[in-house]
Amino acid sequence: MQDNTILIKNVLILNPNNFGNSPQDVLIKNDLIYEISDKIEEENVDKIIDGSEKLLLPGFINTHTHLSMTLFRGLADDLSLDEWLNDNIWPIEANLNEYYCYIGALLGAVELIKSGTTTFSDMYFYMEDVAKAVEKSGLRAALSYGMIDFGDEEKRKSEIETNLQLFKNCNNSADGRIKVFFGPHSPYTASEELLKEVRRLADENDIRIHIHVSETQKEINDSIDEKGMRPFEYLDSIGFLGPDVVCAHSVWLSDEEIEIIKKHDVKISHNPCSNMKLASGIAPISKLLENDICVGIGTDGASSNNNLDLIEELKTASLLQKVSTLDPKVLTSDEALAIGTINGARVLGLEDEIGSVEVGKKADLILIDTNCANMVPDSSNLTSNVIYSANGSNVDTTICNGQILMENKKLTTLDEQDIYKKAKEAIDELKKAI
Repeated sequence: MQDNTILIKNVLILNPNNFGNSPQDVLIKNDLIYEISDKIEEENVDKIIDGSEKLLLPGFINTHTHLSMTLFRGLADDLSLDEWLNDNIWPIEANLNEYYCYIGALLGAVELIKSGTTTFSDMYFYMEDVAKAVEKSGLRAALSYGMIDFGDEEKRKSEIETNLQLFKNCNNSADGRIKVFFGPHSPYTASEELLKEVRRLADENDIRIHIHVSETQKEINDSIDEKGMRPFEYLDSIGFLGPDVVCAHSVWLSDEEIEIIKKHDVKISHNPCSNMKLASGIAPISKLLENDICVGIGTDGASSNNNLDLIEELKTASLLQKVSTLDPKVLTSDEALAIGTINGARVLGLEDEIGSVEVGKKADLILIDTNCANMVPDSSNLTSNVIYSANGSNVDTTICNGQILMENKKLTTLDEQDIYKKAKEAIDELKKAI
């Protein structure tokens, strides 16, 4: 098989662990970064990309979202989590089907590609159809089925079987771009029996776990009332936690729970915009980082954000920690970039493959155009320019697994206008059904 080669010329590389200050060339062969040096010969190269006036970064990693919920953007705004879920989201979700989740996932994929995210971790329903959207788009994903049993034994068995079938049918599919996790929804929607069985099966099959934990103060109060323990204390008591567990939100944490998280090397997905919009609270991210806890960034679904732009999310995360601690030095732009890239890779167990621009890693890369009004003049700190000045619209080129998904802001794998049309039709149908 002949190599497919892409040469990116004369580009500044912005890495979470190696901040370059002079332009270099980057050669991609098939799905891997093959060479990085001052000058690479252009002979026998299939594609040359001019990287001048651009920054080359690892593709951003969204560690918690619900991609198909992009259909629900703006559906139920300015509400508490309970009211948002119980009175608005769950009723419309009851009418979802395979097609709607597929179209919603494609719509989300368009937004991810255009704003520089190459990998996302998703928990939702009809996940095999989401997998089809991932394969079509060219993105990388960790997919889990959101398991909810509310203590019903028959429902519990069915939910676990659905997630296992997803693993059997989709893990390592799409040229290895898709990984499958277990997705117990939360400690308040998944029974102790379900959580223990997930832990057992995860150990048995080497499957990672994705779960919502400690999102609201109400969740904490209910857990104390029902179990006599806070959520992380409860999960610790049943032997659920481990380094393969990704906990989304984790807003309301006691010092004892932070110690529990650190002890088990649990990974945290921070979702600041969703937490702010639903008035859930401010996660103690600076304290987690001080304790060497691995934190990644997530947008949550577009129904509670309302976009999937990780650059905006990282700026929000940084500013929110500064104002909540009254310390302008916490969560610097360098730390924010790491949270959006290499930390996100660690959260998903993919740090050996993605998250930094290094020879031998997967060619998941983005180019950010610096010749734009909001990027001029150049900052002496390039990460500052990206985190505080840029947004997703500054992304010029998106590459995943060595495949160009967008170049010069034009998508190559998806027909965005057709997807927009079908997504509008889908949400109109869903609204009429409730």
